[in-house]
Amino acid sequence: MSQFFCTSLWFAGNAVIDDLAAQFNVGFNILGYLLSFVQFGFIVGTLTFALLTLVDRFSPSRIFMVCAFLGAISNLCVLIPNISIINLFTARFATGLFLSGIYPVGMKIASDYYKGGLGKALGYLVGALVLGTALPHLIHEFSWSSDYRAVIVSTSILSIIGGLGIRFLVPDGPFRKPVPKFQIGVITQLFEIPSFRKAAFGYFGHMWELYAFWAFIPIMLKRYSDLQSIHIKTSFWSFIIIGVGVISCILGGFISLKSGSKKVAYYSLLISGILCITSPFLFGLSPELFMTIMCIWGMVVISDSPQFSTMIAAAAPAENRGTALTITNCIGFAITIISIQLLTFLAEKIDTTLLFLPLVFGPLFGVYYLRKKLI
Repeated sequence: MSQFFCTSLWFAGNAVIDDLAAQFNVGFNILGYLLSFVQFGFIVGTLTFALLTLVDRFSPSRIFMVCAFLGAISNLCVLIPNISIINLFTARFATGLFLSGIYPVGMKIASDYYKGGLGKALGYLVGALVLGTALPHLIHEFSWSSDYRAVIVSTSILSIIGGLGIRFLVPDGPFRKPVPKFQIGVITQLFEIPSFRKAAFGYFGHMWELYAFWAFIPIMLKRYSDLQSIHIKTSFWSFIIIGVGVISCILGGFISLKSGSKKVAYYSLLISGILCITSPFLFGLSPELFMTIMCIWGMVVISDSPQFSTMIAAAAPAENRGTALTITNCIGFAITIISIQLLTFLAEKIDTTLLFLPLVFGPLFGVYYLRKKLI
């Protein structure tokens, strides 16, 4: 619940993008930049956490709470009257910075409670991230007022509640092995472990697709509605397509108990890659079939994420598990900036029906490393 509440900060700005954009007279599409600044903040935060091994040295629950509070404040900063475009991006950067103390730290806390069955546990946890990411779209669709500020205020309140919940109801796990001092060279030592390197590279391929897909779902829905001359509730269906991933995360977690995390991750990437390649043909389908396939895509695009985290955590030494999860998150989210900016650039150069084709390179890369033998 804490992960769900706090990660609602992530797409709070994107859910009200039209209202925010109306305040500025700029000659570029701010959608990609708005999310990229969140991602950039997350990268800076995770890199700092990893280099200083903070999550392995200090109480993860306390770090989570502090970052939840500061993330809520940063999120509220977008409501400053007459805010400039630079300050808007800065506020979203700060939100991403403090999300780095929420998402990977939450996985670290979970891993400290499990010696076995971590794939199922992280399935629930990443499912919470999915719902949190989708929640601002739902709030925007069914807001008690037409004021977009309701989305921002709601998500900030939820983040504060989530921070308090993790601090007072979820203490540090029984299998936590704190590191007493700062360790130099931990990151390079982790990548020298073949099983860690394999899992990390598969995760990087997954991240190339994930957030770019999530960010541009509203654009794809609007393009489909224009081509079919029908009305689609963009915010509602964006919530459904993203949020349905919680089912696949949990289901994948249960399947991983019998089949293993690698197999779940492999087939998720494979199906997702096929959908990337065939995405231009989706715009000619009936609304029912289009939405069904989009929901399937929303499921497979995220179902591999908890399994990659499980493989990464299992490959890392117990005392460096927090740093391992944090540094892979850092690199993975750096990759998302490239794919998001690429789609932002292409959105003005090519037909939107072709926009998701470049995302196929991520699943291809991930599948390649999952099939590759350990050396």
